[in-house]
Amino acid sequence: MAARSVVALVSVAEVVASDLADHLERRGHDVRQARQPWEAESLLSAGGIDVVVVGDDVTQAEGRELLKRYGGGSDFILICRPRDLVDKVLALELGAADVIESPLNVRELAARIGGLLMRRGRNPQELIVLENATVDLRSAMVMHRSGAEDQLSPGQVALLRLFLASPRKVLTRDDIIAAAPAENADAFDRSIDSRIVRLRRKLDTETITTIRGAGYRFDPPTPRTD
Repeated sequence: MAARSVVALVSVAEVVASDLADHLERRGHDVRQARQPWEAESLLSAGGIDVVVVGDDVTQAEGRELLKRYGGGSDFILICRPRDLVDKVLALELGAADVIESPLNVRELAARIGGLLMRRGRNPQELIVLENATVDLRSAMVMHRSGAEDQLSPGQVALLRLFLASPRKVLTRDDIIAAAPAENADAFDRSIDSRIVRLRRKLDTETITTIRGAGYRFDPPTPRTD
């Protein structure tokens, strides 16, 4: 099993850090925190950090100093206050992977961190885009366009993978029971109907169609053009 990626949060505002850590940990990342720049010294010098997020509670000079000292082994994201264009350019010239202005969207920041980890070859995502949500199969997360999130159960992930492997093909109840068994002993025909209903509801999708008397079919959605 691959080692979990590690994200360090340095002097990130508590309300942001709590929400961000929750996002990252649910996606399979380890999160370590340092409240002050001097606490970050021992954390970063130990190595093993993939991405470092430096909050705007530290001065830009302190953030750049951490970047200069430890940027060789980790990707840095610096959070800066609006209109600090010079500081932003300096950070990027020193090798920061990204600079984000506050106030920020935690979900967007988590996505940017995920992108950096993918480029490092860590925790690659398996993203499925549906009409109203995006699914990351590796972390079993459903990210709705509204901003809400849901967690898929192992059985729901197995069921969705089965449909994805057989697009536009009618799968019988026997096919589903054999390839994506239920998570308990109740795996009779009618339980399949219930599993499909719950999966559709959680994904907010109409791509899984009931074919009366035959089974179910997954029709991939047409890509959005907007």
